[in-house]
Amino acid sequence: MNRLAHETSPYLLQHADNPVDWWPWSTEAFEEARKTNKPVLLSVGYSSCHWCHVMAHESFEDQDTADFLNEHFVSVKVDREERPDVDAVYMEAVQAATGHGGWPMTVFLTPDAEPFYFGTYFPPAPRHGSPSFRQVLEGVRAAWADRRDEVAEVAGKIVRDLAQREISYGDARVPGDEELAGALLGLTREYDPQRGGFGGAPKFPPSMVIEFLLRHHARTGAEGALQMAADTCERMARGGIYDQLGGGFARYSVDRDWVVPHFEKMLYDNALLCRVYAHLWRATGSELARRVALETADFMVRELRTNEGGFASALDADSDDGSGRHVEGAYYVWTPQQLREVLGDDDAELAAHYFGVTEEGTFEHGQSVLQLPQHEGVFDAEKIASIRERLLSARAERPAPGRDDKVVAAWNGLAVAALAETGAYFGRPDLVEAATGAADLLVRLHLDEQARLSRTSKDGQVGANAGVLEDYADVAEGFLALGSVTGEGVWLEFAGFLLDHVLARFVDAESGSLYDTAADAERLIRRPQDPTDNATPSGWTAAAGALLGYAAQTGAEPHRAAAERALGVVKALGPRVPRFIGWGLAVAEALLDGPREVAIVGPALDDEATRALHRTALLGTAPGAVVAVGVPESDEFPLLADRPLVGGAPTAYVCRNFTCDAPTTDAERLRAALSS
Repeated sequence: MNRLAHETSPYLLQHADNPVDWWPWSTEAFEEARKTNKPVLLSVGYSSCHWCHVMAHESFEDQDTADFLNEHFVSVKVDREERPDVDAVYMEAVQAATGHGGWPMTVFLTPDAEPFYFGTYFPPAPRHGSPSFRQVLEGVRAAWADRRDEVAEVAGKIVRDLAQREISYGDARVPGDEELAGALLGLTREYDPQRGGFGGAPKFPPSMVIEFLLRHHARTGAEGALQMAADTCERMARGGIYDQLGGGFARYSVDRDWVVPHFEKMLYDNALLCRVYAHLWRATGSELARRVALETADFMVRELRTNEGGFASALDADSDDGSGRHVEGAYYVWTPQQLREVLGDDDAELAAHYFGVTEEGTFEHGQSVLQLPQHEGVFDAEKIASIRERLLSARAERPAPGRDDKVVAAWNGLAVAALAETGAYFGRPDLVEAATGAADLLVRLHLDEQARLSRTSKDGQVGANAGVLEDYADVAEGFLALGSVTGEGVWLEFAGFLLDHVLARFVDAESGSLYDTAADAERLIRRPQDPTDNATPSGWTAAAGALLGYAAQTGAEPHRAAAERALGVVKALGPRVPRFIGWGLAVAEALLDGPREVAIVGPALDDEATRALHRTALLGTAPGAVVAVGVPESDEFPLLADRPLVGGAPTAYVCRNFTCDAPTTDAERLRAALSS
């Protein structure tokens, strides 16, 4: 019996009609394995994963394969986005055993949840040196039946090895100039000066590293840091990884030149990149950065916002190509003939030149991913706008990629921060309203009476899985940004509730290190703990950033101390692996700069002069600066206490490290104070 029909995860629901007798991750599944004396097949993926769909079609929808699984295994299906803790623990085992990982992840477990055989995608027939899935199943079944002692020994050794892989916390002291300069040097060595970005193919958007580079430039004036950030952002924005018609970024580029993306669009990528481009504009005034930030924000609101006001997790890479086949990228690619059908011959020729569409194609079967190559000469802006509008309208008639409507707390926190700041920078109150709507949903649905977070919801129904560290940290980060933009202190209060949970339930009291799951969470074979960034900031460094920002707003010494202790890992890892701890480096930049505390007081929030000072404060480039705005003696923010008007005029106060500048009523002086 397949038991997935009543789950809320779109990924699990995609498998609800499989002939495989799937179980969700549960104690009952492992009890069934003990009772029936069967090994467990753990299959982990997510709804927009292309190869997850492929393996499902080839193997899990195949009756003969399902019959074999049902007879010899207890099969457990997990959505990695709902259970990042389960995914992290077994992915660590896969990577340790095979040297690589990825999704779909395929792991065979004992009934005690101990892993003994690993893999990712297995084809239906032997291919490129990889065994078929059926061969793997038969081999595991035989080992379980005939060599049980050997299986138990292997499983026990793996669990012991994982237990010994404790993170070297490094120095308990915070990183300083030397470590951050060393990180910059390491990034320079890995930088691709011809194409932007770091390393070779596949290339992922280095959002968190760019945040570090922008903050490092703001603090030190290092032009090389700004150049790497700006050039990488331009290359990505001109490449196929960016949707040149509808805005928004795909997950990654399969090549070094950002030409051909893996077409899935994730909320977290777009939230992080929206904020990066807004911050790049803040630092440079780049018109390209402004356009991309706004188009990415509009993409999120238009295509990912749910009926409840939150933001859906992802759009699929695959869609119907018009013939009934689901093909990767079908929604996004064009041939010259398709351009002619929509635009006519003359405009199609212009569009092909402008967007880099060729007869040979840049993708498969003569199709091209739209890019924005550098061109000589000037194009008619109105003509290009008309072409873009007509192509977008024609594309909307194609079968759209599926959407994973699951609302993930952490990723919505990232979206709240991005939309609030982008709306404030560019005079778009609708974006701030969208951020507020998502924040309201998180409070209303994901937070319980004790301010404990649930990881997910869907269609207004909260999921059963507890929030992990990144949920608490990223939602707190979003609330802090929203409070700074709106002047509503309630968001600071909610951030405090979440960060109190971080201190009480996620921090190791002795070392100051952080765990990805709470002390009272479900016990797995290992308590996951990873300070390095993956597609999003690690929970560890995201918590350090939110704790530091909250401490700057409130003066809360326990939160500041916890942030500083957590940043010890950046001192250890920053110079060695800067690409994988970018957010930790960005938080360290804020710590070295103070961070600065800015209080804006005025007779009313809608007073024109007050708004001008507030906007100037938000546009300051000082790393990690926090902003509070309100009327004198307001109790909305602690930073507003004892901050009177000067001469009856709206006034700005800037402090850091227990020292304050003279208050000013002049926006230019405030700008200078926040950019030096």
